[in-house]
Amino acid sequence: MDSLRSGWLTMGPKTVEFEKRFGRYLGSAHNVSMNSCTACLHLALKAIGIEEGDEVIIPAFTFTATSEVIAYFKAVPVIADVDMRTHNLNAENIERLITKRTRAVIPVHYAGQPCDMDEIMEIAKRYGLYVIEDAAHALPALYKERIIGTIGHITCFSFYATKTLSTGEGGMAVTENGDWAEKMGMLRLHGISRDAWQRYSKEGTWYYEVLDAGCKYNMTDIQAALGLAQLRKLDWMWQMRKEIAAKYNEAFGNTEQLITPFLKYDRESAWHLYALKLNLESLSIDRERFINELSARGIGASVHFIPLYRHPFYARCYGYRGEDYPESEWIYERVISLPIYPGMMEEDVAGVADVVLYLASKFKR
Repeated sequence: MDSLRSGWLTMGPKTVEFEKRFGRYLGSAHNVSMNSCTACLHLALKAIGIEEGDEVIIPAFTFTATSEVIAYFKAVPVIADVDMRTHNLNAENIERLITKRTRAVIPVHYAGQPCDMDEIMEIAKRYGLYVIEDAAHALPALYKERIIGTIGHITCFSFYATKTLSTGEGGMAVTENGDWAEKMGMLRLHGISRDAWQRYSKEGTWYYEVLDAGCKYNMTDIQAALGLAQLRKLDWMWQMRKEIAAKYNEAFGNTEQLITPFLKYDRESAWHLYALKLNLESLSIDRERFINELSARGIGASVHFIPLYRHPFYARCYGYRGEDYPESEWIYERVISLPIYPGMMEEDVAGVADVVLYLASKFKR
């Protein structure tokens, strides 16, 4: 309501305040808000100087946004298989794909569990690569007591409607590099030298210059106002997600037909997703039938994700084939995302768990 009454509906003082408070929460030096995580990934690649023909290594198990931003530059998304347990990139799979054209790696913190960042940063340093973290799932998440957003060269967060902090649509790119932050800030609003807040505030001036071919990627004050409210309760929402995940783990942990998410001991997940896997060898039905059975009993479930190489665009343009990604294929055939969100009541969690256990028993091989 403050934003509506103020007259600042688009980017203005609330957006500036949100960027500052977000940076204070993470401990990050520079924070550039945008209208999506996809926009953040795009401008992060532009900030580091990705060009046509460059290669960027990404995981097979991610949403298309991670890959499509590479295609914007006519660069090549090089798809790597993932760890069967964590669904994340591992150092071994990254290193075997590095060529003289490799410029960057985009690790995706699947479901909110951080990747092996020490190993990834060491490889990047050895080969002179940039690391842009896709942290769309990972606010907040901890890697060896360090918060995600303070490790890679640039980290990109999502504030989409389903995320752990939501502004409806939105994102934030954070970095320690002031030059990159300045470039992303300029590019997010048409490549002009002064954004609307700088031009139309009391301290501003009407004059501006177009410095580059930019984009229309800025956040609005209405979105930022939502973000400020969400940020105040982020730790509480994270605690709720952790408690729901723990209840699911306890319910499913001793059931042969179910494989609970594997979390490495030295990190904490944001629990954006609860990705249960089916032990198909112990079941008489496949994953699709299991989801249909859940749906018939009022439980909404989904699949995160259809691996990139299975999509016609990536198979057609880059020749990727499923047989080259055995661990991603194994995950894809088995994974189910169960409901998890801070507003879930205890009886809701128990109800989901009861139905899953009932189906696991009913269709036991």
